[in-house]
Amino acid sequence: MPLVAMAGGDGKNNKNNDSKFDELLTHLGTGTWNVIYFIGAAHLYFVDQTQAYSSVFLSPPLNYTCRTPPSTNITHLAQDSCSYVRVDWMGHEVEEACTEWNFDTSVFSTTLTSEFGLVCGRAHLRATYQSIAMIASMLGSLVTGYLADMYGRKMVVVVTSVVAAGAAMAMCVVVSFTHVLILRFLYGFMSTATLYMLAMEVCEVKRRATVGILMGLPRALGLMAWGGVAYFIRDWRWLQLAVSLPLLLIIPVLWLIDESPRWLIIKGRHQRALKVLTRAARLNKVILPSDDKLVELMKRIQESCSRDPKSLQEGTTKSRPTKYGAIPLANLVKTPRIRLVTAMLVITFFTKSFVYNGLNLSGTVFNVNLFLYVVLGGLMEVPGYTLTAPIINHLGRKYPTIAGFVTSSIAIISLVLIPANLSELVMALAMVGKLTITGVFMIMTLYQAELQPTEVRLQGKAVVRFASKSAGAIVPYITDYLGTVVPWLPSFLFGMMSLAGGLALIPLPETKDISLPDTLADLDTLWPAK
Repeated sequence: MPLVAMAGGDGKNNKNNDSKFDELLTHLGTGTWNVIYFIGAAHLYFVDQTQAYSSVFLSPPLNYTCRTPPSTNITHLAQDSCSYVRVDWMGHEVEEACTEWNFDTSVFSTTLTSEFGLVCGRAHLRATYQSIAMIASMLGSLVTGYLADMYGRKMVVVVTSVVAAGAAMAMCVVVSFTHVLILRFLYGFMSTATLYMLAMEVCEVKRRATVGILMGLPRALGLMAWGGVAYFIRDWRWLQLAVSLPLLLIIPVLWLIDESPRWLIIKGRHQRALKVLTRAARLNKVILPSDDKLVELMKRIQESCSRDPKSLQEGTTKSRPTKYGAIPLANLVKTPRIRLVTAMLVITFFTKSFVYNGLNLSGTVFNVNLFLYVVLGGLMEVPGYTLTAPIINHLGRKYPTIAGFVTSSIAIISLVLIPANLSELVMALAMVGKLTITGVFMIMTLYQAELQPTEVRLQGKAVVRFASKSAGAIVPYITDYLGTVVPWLPSFLFGMMSLAGGLALIPLPETKDISLPDTLADLDTLWPAK
């Protein structure tokens, strides 16, 4: 439909109004304006991998022996090197807890584990270091998602990006592990995916799938780079600084991006949206209709999105207040359709994160070369992202995701049956699981954006991100503790959870070639008419 004709009409077709913004994006095309958003999101994804999985090289398990005090009559050390037995002045044997240790430096010169003694009674702090960033991100996603829906995407992107970069670099100079955890929490709280959602909201429909999937390539490259840089820098402070400085490169991008015009229109800020669209047209070298026609179109889109589902179904134009309006996240359970979407997305996002993070942190569990495992894991993500785009363009989102979950489940559960000394076979099966769960990871990110309407999309993103990070917070304790007690159990849990994730997708609709829903009422159009 020509853009000029699109701006006209009598307003009787609500669904046409709802899809007009996607038609406007199609007219704008994909050019310099869009590329700025894509570069910013890609950069953050690349750098975040070094922070998200920093525990792999900054706080790894190490071999150690108790360093006993000098001039002490020591009879013997405990087998776990967490205590020793000495003879006191009366000739009695007394057991004392070790407070200092000699650590194996054959792989790493210094780590958080060795510098802060994260062994014996403090061993749980290694898992806590990894987990606390996930917990912080889980909480931060709720806050930043709500703020982004209420006050705008760009404001949240700017604040979180700057604070996260500062927290990551400050960690290099602290001398207390408590301060390390505080800064780690702050980074996790501020490391949101709002810029990705902003990039998707300015992307035209026909390129959304490809861009959304290929945006995962920086994740893979970031993970490979993390393994490579860690191989050459074995001191944790210098390593943390080396991977934190690139976070500052996002600052020039922040000056160039605009607020989401889709969000501005829905919020009634039409003049500001007009300026954004004019700049977008200039950068993409296209011509828009007159300002008056664009403002008229914006008003109709806003009016369509302001009606509640009941009034839309009745074909009325009167806007009604909703009793949920003042309660954060309540619209995510307001109608049967959105309740189903929310519930199933929570389950699948928890599952994919549980399996994905579990595989990323299982290098020591599988007893393989840690640097090679991380690099190969990142390498497996490349086909996981690149091959996924053409697959979902032809086959849709739903069934390829189910197939990915099931394949990952089979590969990971097979690890339970493989002897640990067959390291090459263990590595191969782990990489199959990593490849398939990576494909699932990226499809689900796109699928979520296409299932949840604009009016609640960032809040919906916050909720599923909460589910993802809660899974990520649990995984370190499973790999660090459960794996040492029952070595086969983590793989069994990861495999069964992957199967459960595939089953949870069955009730959801396909979203291939369907415009982004703007209102809760639009969800009804995703299900085939009975």
